[in-house]
Amino acid sequence: MKTIYLAGGCFWGAEKYLSLVPGVQSTNVGYANGTTEHPSYEDVKYRHSGHAETVRVEYDPKALTLSRLLAKYFEAIDPVSVNQQGGDIGEQYRTGIYYTDEEDLPVIEEACRQVAKTYDRPLAVEVKPLQQYFEAEEYHQKYLEKNPEGYCHIDGCMFERAKQ
Repeated sequence: MKTIYLAGGCFWGAEKYLSLVPGVQSTNVGYANGTTEHPSYEDVKYRHSGHAETVRVEYDPKALTLSRLLAKYFEAIDPVSVNQQGGDIGEQYRTGIYYTDEEDLPVIEEACRQVAKTYDRPLAVEVKPLQQYFEAEEYHQKYLEKNPEGYCHIDGCMFERAKQ
């Protein structure tokens, strides 16, 4: 198994979308690359801890390449939007690809280059090594499974596209 950390706006929808991609084995949501240890949701949302709402994605590289996973990720986000996805606005909703394996960096950079060709503005997706990741509170985990009518910035039809 391999792991990558993807920030794509509100982690509720990003987690559900990414969990549906064939080859993804598990997901959980948390807070990445901020300035404090063990932040709460309130720290991230109201106390400017600098964390991004992020999905930890564990995937089987025999069934899903990182390149393909990143292509699916880019389908679900607006990669040129700064600190905003859908109606969610704030630093915690920034987009980012946070890696733990240096060997993943060339694949990530190539995916970003390919996506950048389709926009006339620069990408706003952070590409950085994972500095820290703290799992979010239990009520955030698999939120849209527990609350099927819950808020989501990702259009529902995108969930079907994730499976393709």
